[in-house]
Amino acid sequence: MRVLRPHRFRHMTKDADTLSFLYGGNAVHLAELYARYLEDPNAVDSSWIPFFSDLHDQAPLLARDFHGTEHAPRDTRILGAGETAARAAGAAPAEDAGAAAARDSMRALMMIRAYRARGHLAADLDPLGLAVRAQPVELDYRTYGFTESDLDHPILLDGVLGLDRATLTEILSILKATYCGKIGVEFMHIQDPARRNWIQQRVEAGGNRTDFTDIGKRAILASLTEAEGFERFLQVKYTGTKRFGLEGGESLIPALEQLVKRGGQLGIAELCLGMAHRGRLNVLANFMEKPYQAIFSEFQGNPANPSDVQGSGDVKYHLGTSGNRTFDGITVHLSLSANPSHLEVVDPVVVGKVRAKQDQEPEDGRRRVMGVLVHGDAAFAGQGVVSETFLLSRLEGFGTGGTLHFIVNNQIGFTTLPKYSRSGPYPSDVAKGGQVPVFHVNGDDPEAVVHVARMAVEYRQEFAEDVVIDMFCYRRHGHNESDEPAFTQPLMYRKIAGHPTTRTIYARKLVAEGTVTEDEANAMLTEFQTRMEGEFAAAPGYKVNKADWLEGRWHSYVQLAEEEEYREDRTGLAVESLAAIGMALTEVPPHFNVNRKVVRLLQARREMMETGDGIDWGAAEALALGSLLAEGRRVRLSGQDVGRGTFSHRHSVLVDQDTEDHYIPLNHVREGQARFEVVDSPLSEEAVLGFEYGFSMAEPEGLTIWEGQFGDFANGAQVIIDQFIGSAESKWLRMSGLVLLLPHGQEGQGPEHSSARLERFLQLSAEDNWSVCNLTTPANYFHALRRQLLRNFRKPLVIMAPKSLLRHKLAVSKLTDMGAGSHFHRVLPETDRLVADARIRRVILCAGKVYYDLVEERRRRSIDDVAVIRVEQLYPWPKDTLKHQLARYPKADLLWVQEEPANMGAWMFVDRRIEYICAEIGAEVGRARYCGRRAAAAPATGLFKTHAAEQAWICEMALTGAAAELPQPFQRATPLARLTA
Repeated sequence: MRVLRPHRFRHMTKDADTLSFLYGGNAVHLAELYARYLEDPNAVDSSWIPFFSDLHDQAPLLARDFHGTEHAPRDTRILGAGETAARAAGAAPAEDAGAAAARDSMRALMMIRAYRARGHLAADLDPLGLAVRAQPVELDYRTYGFTESDLDHPILLDGVLGLDRATLTEILSILKATYCGKIGVEFMHIQDPARRNWIQQRVEAGGNRTDFTDIGKRAILASLTEAEGFERFLQVKYTGTKRFGLEGGESLIPALEQLVKRGGQLGIAELCLGMAHRGRLNVLANFMEKPYQAIFSEFQGNPANPSDVQGSGDVKYHLGTSGNRTFDGITVHLSLSANPSHLEVVDPVVVGKVRAKQDQEPEDGRRRVMGVLVHGDAAFAGQGVVSETFLLSRLEGFGTGGTLHFIVNNQIGFTTLPKYSRSGPYPSDVAKGGQVPVFHVNGDDPEAVVHVARMAVEYRQEFAEDVVIDMFCYRRHGHNESDEPAFTQPLMYRKIAGHPTTRTIYARKLVAEGTVTEDEANAMLTEFQTRMEGEFAAAPGYKVNKADWLEGRWHSYVQLAEEEEYREDRTGLAVESLAAIGMALTEVPPHFNVNRKVVRLLQARREMMETGDGIDWGAAEALALGSLLAEGRRVRLSGQDVGRGTFSHRHSVLVDQDTEDHYIPLNHVREGQARFEVVDSPLSEEAVLGFEYGFSMAEPEGLTIWEGQFGDFANGAQVIIDQFIGSAESKWLRMSGLVLLLPHGQEGQGPEHSSARLERFLQLSAEDNWSVCNLTTPANYFHALRRQLLRNFRKPLVIMAPKSLLRHKLAVSKLTDMGAGSHFHRVLPETDRLVADARIRRVILCAGKVYYDLVEERRRRSIDDVAVIRVEQLYPWPKDTLKHQLARYPKADLLWVQEEPANMGAWMFVDRRIEYICAEIGAEVGRARYCGRRAAAAPATGLFKTHAAEQAWICEMALTGAAAELPQPFQRATPLARLTA
């Protein structure tokens, strides 16, 4: 006998929950299978068990009906479809009446389940009525074997939809109102029954609506009045000026207010928002309550910051702000992060900021601080950082107890319609992969929008999970107010031109039901316009009294006003203290079975502490972090494989070889220390780096570090680097002390494992926006890390981290190099014993690993008249420190030596800067010459033999080559051509 399996009948759509076995042709066979299942679950194919189990859970009494027990008297039994027709014809029923009734109940349950899964596809979501969608066949009652003659017959429901019995007509009416009205709900894809059932009960209990009081309705109308009136006023006063208005999506404002109101009732104390530019000014003014005068002043070209605060500033629709809102006596703090035009890139930044603020709460932080992200429809579907951010949402090291996502679905992206910009029916489809519920809602029904906002925040607080609201609306103007949308969407914009505003529609509704009079509704708008005129008139005299960037946890920090090079931050510690910290880090709990190779590493580090010598890179890092933790300063380190370290040098997380339990020595330095958090991240650069940047923005008192697996992969997060880390202080007055560790160096590992693109960071360097280092000693690394927290200001730190130097015999330091009174060195002078300074014939300037190649080759050749000076910090450029060193060698010629090709690395950054120094000291050479690989498209060769030959050639030319023999950096020939000449 052929076995009917549900997977054989899956409907070929994206919705895996839609099963064609629900169609009427299979109903009788399904009823037989279900009866068999109730007798013995093992009597049916295993693929049916989850489906029948779901039905059984929804209607337990129905199961007893199938067993033929506890039936009502025969004359009161509910007739089944088919039996009704048989009796009408005077014939005997074809089957037992109880079985027929149960079969009808099962058909109804299958139909109800279809509405729960697919009802959103028939919901009235588009305010413009342009989206014509076919009615899903699963929602047609005839699909399940019902006919028109069955519409008025009662069906046993056993509590489903809150009813014991209902006619088919009543069932359909409830289902359409609940799942196919102005709200559509996607939740059946969620695998957790508790979450799925919560939404189902919440939606079905009240018919998927809130009965607002008259006061509540007036409040919604007032919010819409302010939202619409603000946009109208700007359109009149600044016609054609870009503002990326909210017209068409004004229901966003009362929805956000509902998040604050209901969220505050549920324990939320702070909301951190992120959004792109669409509607941002309206949110700033009418939700964040930024003064209207301030916004009008910015339209008039006045700066957004006090005159004594330096920076480039940014356009008004990129700016953020903070403030408080109070509802029902509960105050919630709000902050809106500044955002570039790169739309969704702010998402992980906000989530990281939320995580830091949650960790600062004394208790229950995940419930008290919530992130809210406002998205555009095209960007939500199209930007990969959205899915990367969802990826982080449930991870232990990145979770925030749920983010609330609000899509302002204009049903267009610039000039591109949805059918050309995404593959699924909704922009929110990407969220379903993360088991996230989605509430679709018609933006022209503000009560429905506020209702789903209320449900969404309740869900977030109940389950600590992400949730999405997808508000269908429209964009009344083009992409911006100077754009002509009819060029590409004439039909849509003809419809929009004749479509009443959301406020107009809602005001008419309230007038019709008697909540307000027409005069009252008009007066609200008139009063607001009068208020705007007063604010506008006062705007020219508006002055910004202070910047809000150094408040709260930032109150003790300052903006760097002096020359960075002249600061000497004492970052050393007493040698005895360092040794004690180092010894603590080598201790392992009894009976903890550490890998024998790690045991050797710990023993080696213990010897380093005992002798005070041979401190390698991993040990120096551990001392830096351990000392900060002992001082009460929190440290967070994340990235791919950071617990162990890509190159197996860190081992900050020890793993028991029998149980796989973890032990983190840095959390056991001393009693009362701060917390060390080490997080192995998913394979994401953009979202994870954005998260850590956001974390560092909210936690200036801790050290936040992101390490790339290889520096080459950091360009997967280039937008975060360009738009935030490198420029946020200049644009938005936002500091960060984030550290980027980017493994870098030419070691024969090919073009994708050799370069962190140092040249790009140097090209972005200006206005003391960060520090960029290519270090050569563990001690300097130790000081660089500690310097980040011991300064009274914060700047990002970018380090070209080592690879082979992690175990290089010469790349070691002494504990005394990190001892009391020691500090970071921007330039390291020559350390070998050479001839007198006046007899030095050549000075080599370099940075990073190539220093050791040069020194080893110099020693091998017994050369004593070539000095090597290391530039450890390339930016801010240590001009005077380097000038002091170069002045020692008045007769020497000068080379800049690097491993990277000439168009990469530091050469093009340092060339003119070295020339200026030479001019100031009157050096005879005039400027430095270049020695290194010629310009190339790829950072490195993929052949180790070629790499070794190139590296040897660089060292030979640098140490012994005559000036005429040095390479011309931008000739087309390769360096190897010289070796074969």
